[in-house]
Amino acid sequence: MAETLKLAIIDLSSSDAISTAKSIRQACIECGFFYLVNHGMEEELLSRVLDESRKFFSLPLEEKMKLAAKHHRGYTPMYAENLDYSSSSRGDLKESFYIGSLEAGRSNLNRWPSEDLKQKIVGKRLISLIAQALDLDADFFEKLGAVDDPMPFLRLLHYPGELEICDEETYGASAHSDYGMITLLATDGVPGLQVCREKSKQPQIWEDVPHIDGQQAFIVNIGDLMERWTNCLFRSTMHRVMPGGQERYSLAYFLDPNANCLVECLESCCSDTSPPRISADSQWGLPGKPIEANVLHRSDLVAVMLLHVNISEAAPAILPMKLRRSRILF
Repeated sequence: MAETLKLAIIDLSSSDAISTAKSIRQACIECGFFYLVNHGMEEELLSRVLDESRKFFSLPLEEKMKLAAKHHRGYTPMYAENLDYSSSSRGDLKESFYIGSLEAGRSNLNRWPSEDLKQKIVGKRLISLIAQALDLDADFFEKLGAVDDPMPFLRLLHYPGELEICDEETYGASAHSDYGMITLLATDGVPGLQVCREKSKQPQIWEDVPHIDGQQAFIVNIGDLMERWTNCLFRSTMHRVMPGGQERYSLAYFLDPNANCLVECLESCCSDTSPPRISADSQWGLPGKPIEANVLHRSDLVAVMLLHVNISEAAPAILPMKLRRSRILF
């Protein structure tokens, strides 16, 4: 049985930015994961979003497949994704729904279940703390242009409770690290998320990430891109979701920077004794891969941004969730 991992709790409402940035730095160096509380998203609002997600995933498969993923937006069924082929050949036991950028020019690629979801992303406070945690000016990423026309993805996730009999180990999400900057995750409280802090060591040691009752906490983790940016100072940690015989719903929000943003070792993260490990890359995705292809491989939610989703009351359409485009606010 996995041990329980005790993560740092970061209070976004704290007036002590220096202390908060130091706590973020320590968490990102030691573990790559932390809880985020007092982020401004009401418990009632999150509950409504999760309820609408349950309604969508409860539809017959043939109805959901009418919105099958195209351009990395839309519905993906059970076993359609495998994040670790070395552990299982059959795919991950989950289904999901992708929503991409809401900005003009890219929002038309989304496959909306209906028409009335209002999404608002707010993150200037947190992204400035990340910069300060790296001994940078609070507006560093803003000046760099990283948040100008970013590449956000929202993913609704459903892990079924019933397990099929199989010769292979079954994973809700097999072991992986995220590709993007920062991942922000909200769950329904059902356990399953596990972290392996030392991904290069064998045997791997997995630790449970528990839900914090009564604090409405998001789980934030560092992605490969931020690890690269920080010269491996901040840790992009291996994690997975293990099925536990109980249905699990979560909301993952990924925000990648502008596709043309130059990603190179930050000056505060290198020195003569610790030179840059990776060369600069203006096309920050995986080597040899176009940006859109990398988004398909995932960023399991990248967000230094906060997610606010407002669902309308009536939902008479085929799919229960009504979606309405809005803009990203920084």
